[in-house]
Parts: sequence; structure tokens; C-alpha cells
Amino acid sequence: MDLAQMREQYSEAGLREEDVAADPIVQFKRWFEEWLSAKPYDANAVILATADADGWPSARAVLLKGLDERGFVFHTNRRSAKGLDLDRSHRASLCFLWQPLERQVRVVGTVEHLPDDESDAYFASRPRGAQIAASASPQSEVIAGRAELERLTAETEARFAASASVPRPAYWGGYLVRPVTVEFWQGRRSRLHDRLRYRRSDPGSDAGWVVERLAP
Repeated sequence: MDLAQMREQYSEAGLREEDVAADPIVQFKRWFEEWLSAKPYDANAVILATADADGWPSARAVLLKGLDERGFVFHTNRRSAKGLDLDRSHRASLCFLWQPLERQVRVVGTVEHLPDDESDAYFASRPRGAQIAASASPQSEVIAGRAELERLTAETEARFAASASVPRPAYWGGYLVRPVTVEFWQGRRSRLHDRLRYRRSDPGSDAGWVVERLAP
């Protein structure tokens, strides 16, 4: 099927309580596989929203790099603006928008550092250029200009020139978002869209999920 046919099929079928999985991670994987079949660019792109110490919200795109029964994983510089927000509040929201299929998934959850061995393994899998960039860039800090960034990159390349690999910087690593609520939105032609929200029956625990329908 092409995108138009997929969109029409999903819109017509809608989203019914009796058809979804009991666990939102399982349901997300179903939808994500369908999204991948559409062959989108940067299929794993997601908007990450945080709030700073003064309560100001901030949102930016990151790439989903892992998903399992624990939750959603992405990696970043922990000294960056988003890293500081996350380490301060330990809370975040994710928004996946798959507009060609008229689908959206919103996640709200608690945030923690990914174990070091998992962060190490992912960093080692990155292209060397990406490893150098992660080590060189003082992410989110004000710099004098492009020349400063190029100087820092050259210095980092020289420092690791004789090394077969670039070690993961201590300030760079993965984050795990453990969902507290997950909402699936399916667009409908009538504009009476379907919204099903999963929430923990006992927040703060690994208790089961309650599925609720929200008005569009």
C-alpha cells in the first residue's frame, strides 16, 4: 500500500479499545513497525520536551535509540540544556508525530540515566566523526563563532589520532524515559479523532495499565 492507502485504512478503522495491546510499549511497537513500512526519513525522530529550573518549557528533536519493556531511550550531552533539565526534574515528555498516517503518540514519564555499559555500547557503535563531535562540542554553551568549534574539533581529533577508538565522555550518555502515561492519537476524517491513553493504575509503581478514551 502507498501512504494514501495506509492513511485511509487507518483512519477508517480508527482506534478501538478492544483492538489495542494491554501494554503501551507493545502497542507502540505495532504502530512503529507500521510507520517504518512507510519508509519515512528519520523514522525515529521524536520531540523531547523539558522544563528548566524557572519552569520555562523547551522542546527539541532527538532520535529514539532504544525501546524495551523499561521504556524509551535516547542519548545526549548531559551538560546540555536538556541534560541539565532532565537531571534536575527527572521528568520529560516525548511526542512522536507521524503525520502521513495521521498518527501521534505522546509519552509522559520519569527519566533516569541509562546504565554506563549500555551508554558505552551505543557510543562505540557511532561513526568516529560523531564520537569526535560529541567529545569536542560544549553543547548548548555560547561560543565565539564557528572557528572556535572547528578549533575544538581539531584539538579533539589530534588527541585521539593514535587511538583506535574514542572513549565515551563521562558527560555524554543515554537517558531512559519510563512512561507514566502514553497516549495514542488516530486521526479520523470526521474530525472525531480517536485518543486512547494508557496510565499506570498505581503511579510510581510497575502496576498494570488502565486504558481510557479521551475526547478529541
